[in-house]
Amino acid sequence: MRTSASNFFPSHLSDGPSPSLRFLPISASASASAAGDDSDERPLRGHRVAMYRAASGLGAIKRHGLDGQMLNVAIRCASTSVAQRSSGGFWTWLTGARSNALPPPDFTLPGVTIPPPLPDLVEPGKTKITTLANGVKIASETTPGPSCSVGVYVNCGSVHEAPETLGATQLLKKMAFTTTTNRSHLRVVREIEAVGGNVKASANREMMNYSYAALKTYMPEMVEVLIDCVRNPAFLDWEVKEQIMKLKAELAEASSNPETFLLEALHSTGYSGALATPLIASESSENYTAPRIVLAATGVDHDELVSIAEPLLSDMPGVTGPAKPKSTYVGGEYRRTADSSNTDVALAFEVPGGWLKEKEFVTVSVLQTLLGGGGTYSWGRHGKGLHSSLNHLANEFDQIRSIAAFKDVHSNTGIFGIHTSTDAAFVPKAIDLATRELTSLATPGKVDQTQLDRAKATAKSAILMNLESKASATEDMGRQILAFGERKPVEHLLKAVDGVTLKDITALAEKIISSPLTMASHGNVLNVPTYDSVSGKFRSK
Repeated sequence: MRTSASNFFPSHLSDGPSPSLRFLPISASASASAAGDDSDERPLRGHRVAMYRAASGLGAIKRHGLDGQMLNVAIRCASTSVAQRSSGGFWTWLTGARSNALPPPDFTLPGVTIPPPLPDLVEPGKTKITTLANGVKIASETTPGPSCSVGVYVNCGSVHEAPETLGATQLLKKMAFTTTTNRSHLRVVREIEAVGGNVKASANREMMNYSYAALKTYMPEMVEVLIDCVRNPAFLDWEVKEQIMKLKAELAEASSNPETFLLEALHSTGYSGALATPLIASESSENYTAPRIVLAATGVDHDELVSIAEPLLSDMPGVTGPAKPKSTYVGGEYRRTADSSNTDVALAFEVPGGWLKEKEFVTVSVLQTLLGGGGTYSWGRHGKGLHSSLNHLANEFDQIRSIAAFKDVHSNTGIFGIHTSTDAAFVPKAIDLATRELTSLATPGKVDQTQLDRAKATAKSAILMNLESKASATEDMGRQILAFGERKPVEHLLKAVDGVTLKDITALAEKIISSPLTMASHGNVLNVPTYDSVSGKFRSK
């Protein structure tokens, strides 16, 4: 049988040439070869030749510019032409092998029961709390998903530091997850990496935080490693020296960061007492005691967590420990000259009551959202809406590089204010603008209901988005249990935000700006007005 060069498919593989495919030529080289065979061409032997010619034909289609739709037509026609000889379709035609028909996607496997679908609304897990005999609290809540987060939270921070332990809080954070009395640093790292875990330690003025996240199937190993690193650090001399060197480098870098520097300066200047201690309670029998520790987890079974953690924590001393040192807000000014053409200025006032007074804390959060903020590269960033008043200033004045409201709230007190970075010559005007925005919050009628509703919606969105993270939810659980002895549901906080009124905004804003001003500046500070002149702008309102 002679193979026609005008046919794409070899004729000996079908009952006859497919008329619908005669327009599909093979490659030029293949055509020449077919013409040279003349009438004495021997029958094609084996499937390799068939596959080669089919591949050549596919290449020819591409070289002649035929699109994918035409190729699909060719394949379907080929499958139809051999349907009488084989039920295997195109693959059988191409390779000579027979393929079994696959079952449909909805085919039910014998012995396999499909679980019922989840309901449209899955109620979130409730927080369960167990208090051990020595006072350690173990809290958890179930969450969907394959991962979990476990954290140890200690009611201990820089406010507990004595002069001889100054800076120990930050050093403890750096020494987390290093050598313990039971594990070398290498073993700690290898065990964490073996389960694909992620560990983190953080410290602030009132709390230490050690967290570990991984797949929930490794929860027992996670709890054991985490508690070992918290309770049994070895503090090897060479490791301590190495971390001190790293800490000094980080502090030098932080001191050149105006935003970080000003927040520290506001505390050291605005407070007398424990909160004036730089964030730069050591681990001891006084601070790491059972009543001041919470083990919190999300995504785990509570009974299993308690059964694993209780033997590891039940021998901790149950003494209460020393009371938290007192701090008094006094206000003041701090200036630092730096080689810069810009000036960073922060104006702050006291938030009375701190976050232990829920109403004030929620209201000041809405205040911060009302003012918002922005900068050259912050359009659309979360929490800095385009409709906020400070964002309008950043867009109106080219000299303002950034301006935003901020808050740093502690258990019994806090600070709230505005930070701006601007050209040195524009500093007096920038301070006047910040003063105007702060005083407008305390003026009845300056904030309308539409602005308040938008701010409350943004505040609630920030709360819900933050709690989507298991690590954030675990930290929220630990913080609340340390502070209140319980965890309030998120619906409670959202309801509190909804309850903020225009009268609440005006009353709290007036109360805040009536406290002494704390002012800190960094950079080219020659044009920064005097403390008394800026403070007088608020007293005259």
